[in-house]
Amino acid sequence: MTAVRGLLRRPLGAAGLVVLVLLALASLAAPAIAPYDPTAVNLRAMQQPPGPEHLLGTDDLGRDVLSRLLYAGRVSLSLAALVTGFAVLIGCGLGALAGFHGRWIDRLVSLAADSMLSVPALGLAMVAGAIVRPNVLTLSVVLALVTWPDLARITRAQILTLRERTYAEAAQALGNAPGRILFRHLLPNALAPLVVAATLLSANVLLIESALSFLGYGMRPPTPSWGGMLFEAQAFYRQSPWLAVVPGLAITLTVMAINLLGDALRDAGGGQR
Repeated sequence: MTAVRGLLRRPLGAAGLVVLVLLALASLAAPAIAPYDPTAVNLRAMQQPPGPEHLLGTDDLGRDVLSRLLYAGRVSLSLAALVTGFAVLIGCGLGALAGFHGRWIDRLVSLAADSMLSVPALGLAMVAGAIVRPNVLTLSVVLALVTWPDLARITRAQILTLRERTYAEAAQALGNAPGRILFRHLLPNALAPLVVAATLLSANVLLIESALSFLGYGMRPPTPSWGGMLFEAQAFYRQSPWLAVVPGLAITLTVMAINLLGDALRDAGGGQR
């Protein structure tokens, strides 16, 4: 609650939260507010500039850009949320075990994390995207498997510190099981910096997904995503610049909002105990 009250006192952080909520609501309500079917082809309306009939114009197949933007937001934002959730589960679980038990578990998890961090996440995701057929679930799993190490290292560091605290030693002296000590006493006190890290990770995931789709390794057409819209727009950026500007602004605005929110949470005390 302290972090929430501190966030509300920071205008930029509050603005980031409002923008994210509005983007999420607009994406969720896409079936109700989208003016056209996002996959409907209309060759008579190809590459129309923004106007009264099509507020953000149309693409090379005559599809309404606003409708595609709203539906693409459902894919991109849900993918970022799923990847962050999976990465938190993997990273926090492995990091907690490494920090609490130490010894060979710590060495093994640290070796795996360092090995993953030595290779760019985008490169690993491109290799995996070329092997499996991307959809929201498979792409979420792939991106989670290449983004968990940072969360694992943060969790490990927090658990190593917290297990030396008086309440942890008291819980052990009272005969509490190791699992109860870890999940009841240590992990809840390590959540604050993890929330900040997970928030910033979601922005990074959104950029990685956009880059994958732009390079042709992400979501396959006709499923719209913001990165996929950029990929489709690159051949028409001179005669139809709005095709690239609109999804580019959506990605930029979302990433900025997430970063502002993460910075505000950190400054409000979310990154420290």
